[in-house]
Amino acid sequence: MIKWLAAVVGFAIRGFSGAILGFLFGSFIDSLSGSGRSNTVFKDMTRQKVSPADFELNLLSLCSIVIKADGSVNQRELDYVRQYFVATYGKDKANAIFRTFNDINKKHEISAQRICTFLNKRTRYEVRLQLLHFLFGIAQADGSIRTPEVNKIREISGYLRVSMRDFESIMAMFVKSGDDAYKILEIDKTATNDEIKKAYRTMAKKYHPDRVNTENEAIKKGAEEKFKEVQKAYEQLQQERGII
Repeated sequence: MIKWLAAVVGFAIRGFSGAILGFLFGSFIDSLSGSGRSNTVFKDMTRQKVSPADFELNLLSLCSIVIKADGSVNQRELDYVRQYFVATYGKDKANAIFRTFNDINKKHEISAQRICTFLNKRTRYEVRLQLLHFLFGIAQADGSIRTPEVNKIREISGYLRVSMRDFESIMAMFVKSGDDAYKILEIDKTATNDEIKKAYRTMAKKYHPDRVNTENEAIKKGAEEKFKEVQKAYEQLQQERGII
């Protein structure tokens, strides 16, 4: 746009030769001012996207790592994965996915760091948060979450470049303590009522299922569950403090 304005101004000042000089100068300005935008658009267009099949494969690989974290493969955790995928994808597709999962589970060397590096380049931060939510759900499937499982998910969280505060917020939904509601909303117990309201609005926006933007139904469901936990945490503090 600038090049045409510069051409008009140049023409008004020096005629045809001025129009040419103005156009050239304006083109140079356009290239400088638009370089950031062009780079962003180019980056968005060329950024590698993960296919549903690749995403499921890597998701199941992370499942396998968490299930094996405490040194044994628990049947209830395996059943959790199966039931979750049946409910999400339907029986036929879930069975096909689970056959792949069984093949993955037989392997002895699966690199969590490699998988997370792959996912970091192809998924949004919100999706990676839901991955952690799903992995905690697996760990809890046998009735309790053991320390090796927490440590392994924390390690995966680091590879996924998830902040410690976000990790602790998700963990608080599964590993219960006395101040879970505060941890879920990522605030301290000393927070004022206004700060609690603000934190809730921030978290509700951050974890709204629409923010996940993925074709994977399992992750979409995880987003819905986490969004509900945020709402429950806020409602709990509303009752405890009489927040209107």
